[in-house]
Amino acid sequence: MRSALRNPHVRRVHSGSCAPAAPKPLWPARPLRRALRDVLAGLALLVSANLALAAPQVSAPPPERAAVIRHLVRQDCGSCHGLTLKGGLGSPLTAEALAARPDEALLATILNGRPGTAMPPWRPFLTEEEAKWVIQWLKDGAPE
Repeated sequence: MRSALRNPHVRRVHSGSCAPAAPKPLWPARPLRRALRDVLAGLALLVSANLALAAPQVSAPPPERAAVIRHLVRQDCGSCHGLTLKGGLGSPLTAEALAARPDEALLATILNGRPGTAMPPWRPFLTEEEAKWVIQWLKDGAPE
């Protein structure tokens, strides 16, 4: 108790009785916690933004090949995953559905298929770089 009384950041509040009052901090704890939380949230946001920017960007194929691949995805993949890619026999290929899935797992599925299911391997038709571009394109919302 004595050390708290000597602490310049703590003040004594008279409680109206003869018993010594508990020391109270000079600054309110709740706003300080909020400020600290906001600073930490801001730092987390900056770190995640830097990680997103640091993620390797896949180079797009030439425009003619990109058009062929987009058509392949919409027609051939769309025959199972739905023509709007929102799902059918296969799972949806929307940005929301793919957001939590690791690119490596998606790449393996595209190139090697899924044995025992209707998902065929697309390795004969797509290079690894093209398959990575398809993943990026789908995660970006499949823009035209």
